[in-house]
Amino acid sequence: MASNGVTPSLSLEDVMGQLKAIQQKQDELLSVVDSLSQGAASPPSLTGLRPSPPSLPRQQSEKEIEETAIASAAALAVKSTETPPLRPADPAGTPLDGAASPVSGSGFTSRIVLTTYPKQIGIKPFPLNWGAPEPLERGPIVVSRYSTTIRRRNAHGGSYSIYYALALASKELKADHRPDFTNTEPAVTIGPFPQWGDKKKIVAMDPWGHLSPWLFKDTIERDDVDIRPTIAITKAHMKLPELEESVRSGRLIPDGKICMNGSGELAVTKFAVEPVWYLPGVAERFGIDEGTLRRCLFEYTGGSYPELITRGDIKVFLPPIGGLTVYCFGDPANLSDPNKKLALRVHDECNGSDVFGSDICTCRPYLIFGIEEAVKEAQNGGTGVVIYFRKEGRALGEVTKYLVYNARKRGEDRASDYFKRTENVAGVKDMRFQALMPDILHWLGITKIDRMLSMSNMKHDAIVGQGIPIHERVELPESLIPADSRVEIDAKITAGYFTSGHRMTEDELKAVQGRMWEDIDH
Repeated sequence: MASNGVTPSLSLEDVMGQLKAIQQKQDELLSVVDSLSQGAASPPSLTGLRPSPPSLPRQQSEKEIEETAIASAAALAVKSTETPPLRPADPAGTPLDGAASPVSGSGFTSRIVLTTYPKQIGIKPFPLNWGAPEPLERGPIVVSRYSTTIRRRNAHGGSYSIYYALALASKELKADHRPDFTNTEPAVTIGPFPQWGDKKKIVAMDPWGHLSPWLFKDTIERDDVDIRPTIAITKAHMKLPELEESVRSGRLIPDGKICMNGSGELAVTKFAVEPVWYLPGVAERFGIDEGTLRRCLFEYTGGSYPELITRGDIKVFLPPIGGLTVYCFGDPANLSDPNKKLALRVHDECNGSDVFGSDICTCRPYLIFGIEEAVKEAQNGGTGVVIYFRKEGRALGEVTKYLVYNARKRGEDRASDYFKRTENVAGVKDMRFQALMPDILHWLGITKIDRMLSMSNMKHDAIVGQGIPIHERVELPESLIPADSRVEIDAKITAGYFTSGHRMTEDELKAVQGRMWEDIDH
């Protein structure tokens, strides 16, 4: 075909060259902004400093260049530091030190650091060998963006990072604050267990997270880095009104040690855990590639974590989501003892029922039943555990959950349509993704479960799939199921929840109907 004068498609090298030119223009613009923020008497003209798009062949638009860059970054993000991800404006010749020098008292660097690159001058992350059996060999997890730490980070994110940012912005928190960890050590000893050194078994939490300030004290002091725990362990008493009734009815017997008195007050050891994701392991657990995971996390958090794309060498991400709490009844040391029985309830958050007693679901009844059975197991010489995950509304959120409730109650609220109502609103039945749930069991040293206080087939399959056998599954007694929650429980049983009783047919499900709103004409 005769030439029509159109330049052939750009190569990746051409793309990176063009993007480097854009970055240089942005650097010039930032320099001007810096001078303005430092009180320049008269603002210089920004004319000519705006990052304008370079001259490109007609057949390749700016949008196409951007798409090429993003696709290349996602594909390359999983490579090692020897072959870094896309570095369109790789400032390897520009030291980060100058750009990231601290501004006195502010906690900010002198320039906004949008992202960093593996081979950038000044970037030297602490080595992190996920799955190493010893903590010093594994290395600390360093996530802080403080000026003395930003060059050494080997992770990004943080569960409460948004509130932390608000506290800094409102000057309620001093940017240079360093925690005093005196007397904050774990209230009980846990581990270490062989599972802590297996990168296949623990990918969603830091197994050394409860000891990090003490294990890496020398590093904190020597390198002036901010290293904080992601796990805390304490002791407490628990009081719930249903447990007092359990004592009165004789289901629970006070022993002065676990069930403390006639009011049903319980002694409990609590473990709070914030999520820490080892991205290669999380991707493998879900059967996806790491590049796809990184790109989705980057794009669907509004680009909040650009180093998910630019820093393929940073393998750890602390997602800004809720964590979990372990409530242990009895001696935690028994958890890893194969000769001691274990009763376990894995519970996903339901604020409406768990806290405020809504009867549209079985969440609070099953939670209370799980606690009661866990206490009984501990009193019998074993251990009882309830693990509470922050996954409100099947991880769809409370707003979505209430929208589904409205659709149910304005319709006929039949068990046969239970999952369809959720899918119509959310596009999916459930987003709790139990694949990461068993990590906490590995961390606790649990190798088998004698009594599983859950009917969920998804939780059962996730646990068994991680090599932890379940010897007995215990369903919620019929007497504890609220009338309006029959729609939920019968639909779930038909969909695969465990039961030793009858599993309804589709026609039978159509006859199961919830309580209707009185102000709706059906």
